Amino acid sequence: MTKSFAGVKALRGVDLDVRPGEVHCVLGQNGAGKSTLIKTLAGVHRPDEGVITWLGEQVVIPDPEAAIELGIATMYQELDVVDGLTIAENIFLGHELSRGGFTKRSEAARQTRELLRRLGHDKLSPHTEVGMLSAANKQIVSMARALSHDIKLIIMDEPSAVLDTEEVKNLFHVVRELTAAGIAVVYITHRLEEIRQIGDRITVLKDGRSMASGIPVADTPTSELIRLMTGREVENVFPPAAPIPADAPLVLEVEDLALGGLFADVSFSVRAGEIVGLAGLVGSGRSEILETVYGARKATAGSVKVGGKPLRRGSVVHAVRAGIGLSPEERKSQGLVLDEPIFVNVTLSSMSRFAKAGFLDERSERKIAREQIDALELRPADPDRPAMTLSGGNQQKILLARWLVHGTRVLLLDEPTRGVDVGARAEIYALIRRLAAAGNAIVIVSSEIEEVLGLADTVLVVADGRVLKTLPASQIDEHGVLDLVMKGTAA
Repeated sequence: MTKSFAGVKALRGVDLDVRPGEVHCVLGQNGAGKSTLIKTLAGVHRPDEGVITWLGEQVVIPDPEAAIELGIATMYQELDVVDGLTIAENIFLGHELSRGGFTKRSEAARQTRELLRRLGHDKLSPHTEVGMLSAANKQIVSMARALSHDIKLIIMDEPSAVLDTEEVKNLFHVVRELTAAGIAVVYITHRLEEIRQIGDRITVLKDGRSMASGIPVADTPTSELIRLMTGREVENVFPPAAPIPADAPLVLEVEDLALGGLFADVSFSVRAGEIVGLAGLVGSGRSEILETVYGARKATAGSVKVGGKPLRRGSVVHAVRAGIGLSPEERKSQGLVLDEPIFVNVTLSSMSRFAKAGFLDERSERKIAREQIDALELRPADPDRPAMTLSGGNQQKILLARWLVHGTRVLLLDEPTRGVDVGARAEIYALIRRLAAAGNAIVIVSSEIEEVLGLADTVLVVADGRVLKTLPASQIDEHGVLDLVMKGTAA
């Protein structure tokens, strides 16, 4: 299969065969062609060359409706639910259950309950508005929508990205049920450890080509997968930490911070050059703690100080002026202006610096953006390229560049490597280490406990809005974190 856009080749010859009842994993770095492949199978794009054979017959998939009619459903990484509708309305959107021109609401609700039960989320009500749900539960709604059709193949694009450890286990249980029923699953992920747990065969893409097609999971070592994806060996994923000087000053101090109904009594401090990690499950209050420190949420109690000076509660402006920068969990919707070029996104928090007589000096903006592009090895190195056209790893670098230009002292990083491939992930880890070594105070939240432990000097274990334990990262492992979280949640 081949596909080009405005002369740029996204697919240069991809081969993929999927068997009934198997989990076929597709791997590749950002920009390898995975998204184009998915959208071609889903009927969003038409291939320039190549053949799609479905159940032994050559087919053309002109649009998404045709894909669904064939029995191909797609779950995209970017949540495709409609916040203003209920769960049931989202699940049956576009194929509403009706009779005589009237929607059969009770039947839709019944079938929704059955789908949610099948997915292990029977406590969710069909009548709940989707906008009230967490990102993890929105993902469940998206999956239920796919299963509401008579499907033979389901394509899952990073389905575990917004799920915690227990929810991932439930996802795997659902996937095994689907494959046991003969449904094929194309599973796209950046988490290599997931492939070992769920995958049967693997296809690896690089630069729009199949580097390997249909190789067995059991017989392919991880080092070989990384080599196929990147063209090189990637070792020492977590770079060694630089020692923190004994006299390093306190930069961030959080004392007895609380936000009614979400978390309480949160206290920690971060010195210059230190990385503090918040480990816990999705919904434990980790992201809300970061957002409250940043001023995006107004604390109901406690204080935040930067350089010994208290911040005004609920004021992002005051936090940014004090030197705090946030890279949010949902970088596309909360962090970037996707239609704008790289240089605008990089200078967004420092516009007054580039203003002259009421006008922005775009020449100076581009100059400083180019410096950051070179320093962070952002690719492609074009300051005028729209942010939406970049891979997840490079979009993350834009956010870091923004705060570096601003002169930030405290970096709050919420899921800094979500949706980022293994090669770019190693680059971001190295960059975070360099920023800490330069004297920045860094706080990290990640759903991957291994990532928190691998990067942080100090770890706060969080559950149900409470800090269960604070200790050096060297004194706890992933099992210890989960043990604390499970006991804390049960309590």
